[in-house]
Amino acid sequence: MGRGSHDCSVLGSFLVLLCLSSAAAQKASTWKTLSGDAPLVIAKGGFSGLFPDSSGFALSFVSASSPSAALWCDVQLTKDGAGICLPDINMNNCTIIPNAYQNGVKTYNVNGVSVKGWFPMDYKSTDLLRDVILKQSIFSRTDKFDGLPIVPVEDVLSKYKTPAVWLNVQYDSFYSQFNLSMRNYILSVSKQYVVDYISSPEVNFLNSLIGRVSNKTKLVFRFLDEHTVEPSTNQTYGSMLKNLTFIKTFASGVLVPKQYILPVTQDNYLQPHTSVVDDAHKAGLKVYAANFANDFLLSYNYSHDPLAEYLSFIDNGAFSVDGVLTDFPITPSAAIGCFTNQNNSKKDHAAKPLVISHNGASGDYPDCTDLAYQKAVTDGADVIDCPVQVTKDGIPICMSSIDLGDVTTVATSQFASQTTIIKDIKDTPGVYSFNLTWEDIVKNLKPRISNPMSNYQMYRNPRNRNAGTFMRLSDFLAFAKGQDLSGVMISVERAAFMAEKLGFGVVDAVIKALDDSGYSKQTAQNVMIQSTNSSVLVKFKQQTKYNLVYMIEENVGDAAPSSVADIKKFADAVSVNTLSIYPATAKFLTNQTNHLVQSLQSAGLPVYVYVLMNEFLSQPYDFFSDATLQINGYVKRLDGGVDGIITDFPATAHRYKLNSCMNMGNNTPVFMLPPQPGGLVQSMLGASMGELRAQPEEPSDQHPTTARCYTLDATRRDHGRRLDLWPRTHARGRRQASARRRPMASVTTPAAPAARPAGRHAAVYVAAMPLRGPKGPGQAMMSAVYSLGLWDLQHFMVLLRPDPARTQALVFDFQPRDPEDVLAAFAVMSQSKIPGVVRRRTLPRVPETRCWLVGHCNGDGDAAVHAADRFSERWPTDLVVGRHDCRDYTNGLVEVLTGEKRVLDSLRSAANDG
Repeated sequence: MGRGSHDCSVLGSFLVLLCLSSAAAQKASTWKTLSGDAPLVIAKGGFSGLFPDSSGFALSFVSASSPSAALWCDVQLTKDGAGICLPDINMNNCTIIPNAYQNGVKTYNVNGVSVKGWFPMDYKSTDLLRDVILKQSIFSRTDKFDGLPIVPVEDVLSKYKTPAVWLNVQYDSFYSQFNLSMRNYILSVSKQYVVDYISSPEVNFLNSLIGRVSNKTKLVFRFLDEHTVEPSTNQTYGSMLKNLTFIKTFASGVLVPKQYILPVTQDNYLQPHTSVVDDAHKAGLKVYAANFANDFLLSYNYSHDPLAEYLSFIDNGAFSVDGVLTDFPITPSAAIGCFTNQNNSKKDHAAKPLVISHNGASGDYPDCTDLAYQKAVTDGADVIDCPVQVTKDGIPICMSSIDLGDVTTVATSQFASQTTIIKDIKDTPGVYSFNLTWEDIVKNLKPRISNPMSNYQMYRNPRNRNAGTFMRLSDFLAFAKGQDLSGVMISVERAAFMAEKLGFGVVDAVIKALDDSGYSKQTAQNVMIQSTNSSVLVKFKQQTKYNLVYMIEENVGDAAPSSVADIKKFADAVSVNTLSIYPATAKFLTNQTNHLVQSLQSAGLPVYVYVLMNEFLSQPYDFFSDATLQINGYVKRLDGGVDGIITDFPATAHRYKLNSCMNMGNNTPVFMLPPQPGGLVQSMLGASMGELRAQPEEPSDQHPTTARCYTLDATRRDHGRRLDLWPRTHARGRRQASARRRPMASVTTPAAPAARPAGRHAAVYVAAMPLRGPKGPGQAMMSAVYSLGLWDLQHFMVLLRPDPARTQALVFDFQPRDPEDVLAAFAVMSQSKIPGVVRRRTLPRVPETRCWLVGHCNGDGDAAVHAADRFSERWPTDLVVGRHDCRDYTNGLVEVLTGEKRVLDSLRSAANDG
């Protein structure tokens, strides 16, 4: 029996973007696996690191993001002997079954352990499929995709596009106590479908399949904890590991926890690798490593970098496992396809992106210490940085914070009592660098590693928490001059405070230090001066020829041409924060089009993004808890990639520069494509369950007390937020701009809109209706979407009110011809062409919610209706989401009727600012 594509599973345009390329990365043909083939990626329950394990979304997403990965299903049996995929025999851990069957809790002895909960064998499959929905089983992950239905095993085998399916049978002996035969079930489905792998931790079960399943089906023995007893042999799994020749009699491979291969110490550091892989290969057994997830606590040796962990198992020079079982299949796919056989000592400072350290390699050592800078150089940084502070005796030093309490052990030193409150710096007490002499600092204080995620109990290398020594600016420059670097970046802040309050000219001090170290007379290394204050950069420009970088602290969406022109007067490059490029809400990228990078680059200003960190908690979900994929998103961004990366972990960015998929163009593998902003949020729509449609009923006109209609203002027609330049602060600029805008007009009846031209002019509105999933789980998904309050999940249409004296309005709406058709829904979200239609209908009145008055027609009502009809008649009706859809139709018709261009961008801006 063949395995088909799952045409009912629609994850939205983000999934589709990943499907645009089916090319595989070209890798060396020789691997240190048993067969010499590339390791197998096994997607545990699909893409379970993001979606609920074994859900339709999780399973579908694998083929889109990691097309070579096998699908893993943990097989459970129901009361009537049906097979379902659930990651845990206790359904309380992965479903909402307590809500459906409150009195169903029971306690069973499961392989020697007493377990209290809800169990599949107590319920018929029809009841579970009807009444029970899945939830994310790991509570630290997002719950926004909860509410998807349970998937039968047969669906995994037949409806999802995958090169292989792996069935894991964890509890054969337990199910036999209820007269349920896992053996008979597996044999039955094996006769109907292709089952590529079957694994189990029970010897007797695997033995019972020998000779009864296809020779192409590989049997794999799964090892549990070393001290756990295997029920068939009554031996511990640790002891069985010493008898691999016995395992070879009934299995072709072994699945082991990754700690069997690379053990860790109690304080989470790697130990030397064991001989498990070599021993198994000598016995003719393949080795699959388990328990991989990007958002698990990794050994500190990996610097919170999941891709580095995979490489240690597949590309370490000594051995390679034959496969990895993972919750995030996209990361090992990228590791295998693009990041093996690298020469990490290779440096190309001219290649993009420029790797700029942030306080040295501050993810591994305390900020701005000699060890942090040395590691940054070793790890491949192109530029190392020094944020300048000043000591009491006027010595410029490299320190990431002016408050020593943030980065040193001053709180436990004899200087702890010297705290002061300086309102110009911050409202809380601190011991500042200018309170102590250089000798006080270097002799009495120790560095302290930064831990930006400490609130979540995630820490950086604890063995290095106080390692290294502080550096003066002169020490830093002397060190950097002898290294293989393209340059140095010196950050200067609070220059006015230092001059006015301390009598210290920091600009002059930096220039002198550069002169003394010979940087003003050399060209081998570029000198970059960075500041958030344009006056600082102006002064450097007047006195030096160094490269000047303007750092924008605010989240900005775009820069007006006048602002860009102003920046070019004092800066040669710009650094912006991550959210200015990829706006996010509730850790999901939004579908907001930010043009900042393009605007700056088109003016000849390189753009650097700050600050990138390896910790998955610092990243939106769209980057899949992988720092490498986040870097890729910023560098390969479809609307313009950045020129440089400012990062706490230069090793990750440098390795990215060396990846073999860097310049593959249209042949770039899907796992190395940048994310589509807003794509993950769109996948919440519940479309995989059969329907993706706009609400069929008229927009609600209830709740008039909360209704709003908005009139466009010319000041809102720019895309995104504009820059306000020094010396006017960003905050003050926003307030002044806001004061210039007239307030949004709110109405209680459509008969009282904002002022309109004299005469009988037709009023033009835009209405928005949220996309809605089917009843039940689909609507649960939509509730999650609405909780984010995102603008993009709307279906737009144009309303025309021809006669101001009457409330009646005409609706012009471009939509799929049959929006409720399953195949049409799939085609829509896969960005394929489908038949569309412009529908015209009449409403008794203009709705008062989700409605905006956008302008008036120049002619009378009849002329406006005629113009709208002619536009609609000429409108091409092949619908393609994201390219030719309701948004394009709405923008086009409004422009014809009112002259207003790109009205939806203006409305978005109004909504964001209002």
